[in-house]
Amino acid sequence: MSRRFVDQLRDGDNLDDIYLVTDKQLRANRNGNPYLLVELRDRTGSIQGRMWNAGDSHARGFDPGDFLHAIGKVQMFQGSLQVILTGIDRVEPQKVEFTDFLPQTEQSIPKLTERLRNYLMRLGNPHLRALAECFLMDEVFMRGFTTCPAGVKLHHAYVGGLLEHVISMMDAADKLLPLYPGVDRDLLLMGVFLHDAGKVRELTYSRAFGYSDEGQLVGHIPIAVAMLSETAARVPDLTGEPFPRELMLRIQHMILSHHGELNYGSPKVPMTPEAMLLHLIDLMDTRMHMVLRELKEDRNNPTAWTPYNANLGRRIYKGGALGDLYGESTGGYD
Repeated sequence: MSRRFVDQLRDGDNLDDIYLVTDKQLRANRNGNPYLLVELRDRTGSIQGRMWNAGDSHARGFDPGDFLHAIGKVQMFQGSLQVILTGIDRVEPQKVEFTDFLPQTEQSIPKLTERLRNYLMRLGNPHLRALAECFLMDEVFMRGFTTCPAGVKLHHAYVGGLLEHVISMMDAADKLLPLYPGVDRDLLLMGVFLHDAGKVRELTYSRAFGYSDEGQLVGHIPIAVAMLSETAARVPDLTGEPFPRELMLRIQHMILSHHGELNYGSPKVPMTPEAMLLHLIDLMDTRMHMVLRELKEDRNNPTAWTPYNANLGRRIYKGGALGDLYGESTGGYD
C-alpha cells in the first residue's frame, strides 16, 4: 500500500503510516492530565499529533529524529489540521526510505550549484574571486552548502534550501544593482554568498533538521565570520598577495549585520551600502518565501484566509478577486 503523505491528509481521514518525529513534548492539560505532543513530518510537510492520557512510558519510547508508526484520526483544530493519536510505535531506520521524509528543493541542485559558480567566477575583484574559488574548492563545505536547509522551520526548510535562498538573493541583487550605482556589485554578491554560510555547521540535516552543539553555543553568524577568516588565509596561495584588510572588514560587517537589527540577532546594524542592501534582499526573500508557502501549503480550503502565522504576525488573504492568482475559482485555495 502506498504511503499517505502529509499534504494528502484531510479532515476526518484515518492515519496509519510512518512519519519522522521532529519534536516531542510531554505536557499536562488544564486538568493536570498528561498528554503527548509530537510533530510528524515527511518530505511534503508536517502535522502535529496529540495522544491523550499519555505518560512517561510513551514518551520514553522514541526521540526526535526517530521514525514512528502513527495511528490516529485527522481533525481540524483552530484552522489547522492535527492528528489525535491512538497508537504509536518506533520503527527502525533501515525499514524506511529516507527520501520520503526529508523535504527537498523542487529545483535541480546541480543547476543551482552551476549558477552559483557562474555568479562567483564573474566577480571582477581578483581577491574576492580567489576567495570564492577557495570556498568552491572546499569539498566538505560545498557538500554542506548544497544540501543544508536555510532554516529548521521558518524559511527554505528543506534539503538544498540554503543554496536556493542564496541564488534567489543573487538574482534579486542582479536586478536591483543597476538602480543603486553606489553599491559595489562584487562585495554585495560575496556578502549574499557568505551571509548564511555558517549554517552548514550550525544546523544538522542528515535525518531531521535541528541544531548542532556548535550551532546552539555559537550560532551561524560568528561561525561564518570564523569560516571567512580561515578561508581567506588560503587566498594568497592563488593571488600571491595578502587578502586586503579593507575587504575583510567589509565582508565581516555584512555577515555580522545581515539580520538588520540588534534585537533580531545582529551584533551590528548595517553601516555600508552593501550591508544595507544585503539585509533588505535577505528580508524580502525570506518573508516572501514564507508568505507564498502559506498560500501553497494551506489546506483550510473553505475559508478566504490562511491560519494565523505567528512568525509573520498575520493571516494571508487568499480569496476575492485575486483568488485566481493562486489557483482558486470559488474563493478556496487548492
